Amino acid sequence: MSLINSETIWELQKAARRGLKSLARPIPMTLSEWAERHFYLSAESSYVEGKWEAFPFQPAIMDCVSNDDIRDVTWIKSARVGCTKMMLAAIGYFAHHKHRNQAIYQPVDDDADEFVKTELNPMLRDVPAVREVFPWYDSKHANNTMRQKVFTGSNLHIRGGKAAKNYRRISVDVVYIDEADGFDRDIEGEGDPVMLAEKRIEGATFPKRVVGSTPKLKKDSLVGALAEAADMFFRFHIPCPHCYHMQPLFWGGPDHEFGFKWTGSDPNTVEYLCRECASFFTQDQYLKVWEAGKWIDEDSGVWIDPDNFFRDADGELVPTPQAVAFHIWTAYSPMTEWTRIVADFLKAKKDPRKLKSFVNLTLGEPWEADQGKKIDEHKLAERKEEYHAEVPDDVLLLTAWADVQDNRVEYAVKGWGKGEESWLIDYVVHKGDPETMNFWAQLYRKTRKTYTKRGGAKMDIRLFGIDSGGHFTDEVYTFCKKADIKWAIPTKGYSIMGKPIASFSRKKDRNGVHLTMVGTDTAKDLCQLRLESNEPGEGHCHFPEEEWCDDQYFKQLTAERRKPQYDKKGRLRFEWYCPNGRRNEAWDCEVGNLVMIRLLQQHYGIDLDILAEQPHDSSPVTSVRRRRRQISEGVS
Repeated sequence: MSLINSETIWELQKAARRGLKSLARPIPMTLSEWAERHFYLSAESSYVEGKWEAFPFQPAIMDCVSNDDIRDVTWIKSARVGCTKMMLAAIGYFAHHKHRNQAIYQPVDDDADEFVKTELNPMLRDVPAVREVFPWYDSKHANNTMRQKVFTGSNLHIRGGKAAKNYRRISVDVVYIDEADGFDRDIEGEGDPVMLAEKRIEGATFPKRVVGSTPKLKKDSLVGALAEAADMFFRFHIPCPHCYHMQPLFWGGPDHEFGFKWTGSDPNTVEYLCRECASFFTQDQYLKVWEAGKWIDEDSGVWIDPDNFFRDADGELVPTPQAVAFHIWTAYSPMTEWTRIVADFLKAKKDPRKLKSFVNLTLGEPWEADQGKKIDEHKLAERKEEYHAEVPDDVLLLTAWADVQDNRVEYAVKGWGKGEESWLIDYVVHKGDPETMNFWAQLYRKTRKTYTKRGGAKMDIRLFGIDSGGHFTDEVYTFCKKADIKWAIPTKGYSIMGKPIASFSRKKDRNGVHLTMVGTDTAKDLCQLRLESNEPGEGHCHFPEEEWCDDQYFKQLTAERRKPQYDKKGRLRFEWYCPNGRRNEAWDCEVGNLVMIRLLQQHYGIDLDILAEQPHDSSPVTSVRRRRRQISEGVS
């Protein structure tokens, strides 16, 4: 019998260890403990590459994910608070520490591919603990694809959530839904993505559903609905550095009794006003006490202790809830300065689309659309003011826009100042038959009227727009060509949501005109927000003390409302409509004039800020070009 050499013995021992490894039971470890020991922030998707160091608000969320007594974890969050990174760490944890099958869903396939390339693959490369259970890294193998990673003892499926087939034939222990509010509400007629994903964990010994998302529309928010249905909803409370009262950080804003406050329009003065002692504290002071923060459910007073036990307000242990939800937003993170948050708000507050992005991405709150809200016509009428001249001193140029009806044309003349502050100057109803040449000749003469400032300076309409989408398209085109194509612009509304306010055609179309397409929903959203503004300045709308600016005008100006509408994919949209056949010409003229001032700025070389520096009797285009030339030549 031949002797077995030492090398053969070593190989046998190694094989035995490898075979017995699957029977080993590691010391129990929470996700936050695992991440502190093993997790790594890769260069491809992190501001700072290096070993994971949790912010004080992150461990409790992570440990709820790894707690087998908790089935559902939901967090509503802003951008840049580490949600995706915590999901990524959980994937590594369940693969390496608990050997559980997992699936992660992104809104669409492209998102899933991007997640694999920028998040998952770098983690598989940079975290040695995960590499231990994933021997296929950096090799072309059926166990290492864009849609599946096969670990020792478990699988990970990566799918886009748009196709119903991606939810079939997968059975896992843990399912993640990343950016849930980016999913279609109805997946090819088979139901919402959360319900379909839930089916993947039916039958698991320790089923786990993890959902994280920046919210979108409140009425349509998947993550919001899940948070409301949770057993407990937690916010991160920190002690006031002065009175030590525990409280969550709320945005509050300039008009609220507590929260973020600043002086004027200077974001550098921002501080937080405590709702208990009314003292201010800075971000630096907050970062000195945030380690003492606690996650508290304000309805019950239950809080999560450092060992991930749930305790009531008296500190007594309470049963672990099956479904928990968390809310976290940008102000808690040291990665974003509070001054930047306020600066972003000041830029966004007068533009509804920018403001929606601020509410969703910075505050981590769902956008509460007005859903049919109507502006009060009487409150608008109360804002009428004496101009002391046809044109107020702050007006820099005039625009007009006309709505064409079967027996008349109605047009409004608007004056524009710095920051698109506007003044209604005139409203004209030109009656007659639009099919006749004489009608349009008379209209042209009316629109060439000059308007006078208090000092005697004369102003005429710089750009005149006219609706071409009705019954008199050919007549409108003929008018625009005869009137001077650089002065008269035909417009037509888009029926597609999300289009720019004004899309100008630099080349003449086959009709010989520069037809401008109008993103009506975008323009109407902005006009409504500006009409609601009671504060003179950027975007504010002024109205004159004139007889023609009467109750009928304000009824038309406030005629339309927005209504919620679901598209074929179950996504919530809002459409403008005019109830009960009310007249809305004044509203259309308000929207059309916004299009005209945007055209002047985007395509005609007008810069309102530069124009405000020039003598008001100068030619707008000439003065702006002169100022730009001076700036380029270094002339102050």
